[in-house]
Amino acid sequence: MKILIIGHKGMLGSDLALRLAASGYDVSGRDVGDVDITSPSSCRAAIAECDPEIVINAAAYTDVDACEANPDLCFAVNAQGVRHVAKACRERRVKLVHFSTDYIFDGTKGQPYVEEDPGHPLNVYGASKLAGERYLIDLAPDFLLIRTAWLYGPHGRNFVRTILEAARRERTLDVVDDQIGSPTYTVDLAAAVERLISEDRRGIFHITNRGQVSWFAFAKTILAHDGLTGVVVRPLASTRLARPARRPAYSVMSNRKFFRTTGRTMRFWQLALQDCLSSRSVLEQRSPSVEKP
Repeated sequence: MKILIIGHKGMLGSDLALRLAASGYDVSGRDVGDVDITSPSSCRAAIAECDPEIVINAAAYTDVDACEANPDLCFAVNAQGVRHVAKACRERRVKLVHFSTDYIFDGTKGQPYVEEDPGHPLNVYGASKLAGERYLIDLAPDFLLIRTAWLYGPHGRNFVRTILEAARRERTLDVVDDQIGSPTYTVDLAAAVERLISEDRRGIFHITNRGQVSWFAFAKTILAHDGLTGVVVRPLASTRLARPARRPAYSVMSNRKFFRTTGRTMRFWQLALQDCLSSRSVLEQRSPSVEKP
């Protein structure tokens, strides 16, 4: 089976390409410079050239704070881009796999969000991703929509890499303590996506690693697992950070549908993190254990 991954060089796209190729799929990739998802003709051309049976759209504008200052670009990529890819897939009767985010929710539910919960985003990024979801559902007769959250992995910028690099420079780190979510290892997410594709599943699925944690506790766990000592992590209220985009205070999503459908469970986030760090793949040059006076 031929699969085209749009955004195959990104953090998630890279692991999807590796997982799917290892599972025997014929994988092609297109990224920035190869396809412009803000252009309908570029999307049609890329899909026609590869002639896939499945298109995976892993391309997105994910700088949440920058989206507040650049809403037109944000919607062009995250909403209209999905519209263009979905229409091109519909024309060729190609299945479309697309990714969305916990940030479509406002964080006020107080318990894990399920696939049927309505979106109510707090920021431009979340609004653009929700708009993209609606284009996907309206235009793609055969789609798989996967909402995920707090991604990290071997490729690209992510929270785990940022914390480890900061700990090499600073003796004190201030990290937000009033936002709760589920860190998700891209390697685990790619495996779950491959499972859904192999079973020809359709519709909306929430997929994250199991469990929940604050950014503050996540940061402390990263440093503990990596063996870094002498670095103090202090809790910080979101209001003191003064970031342009509001974030949901609680954006945990339920994986129950994925379990009921596939019979598979996602690993707890602590186990996934430990595996990621022990694989020596989060940083090209791992930060050495340091002790600071």
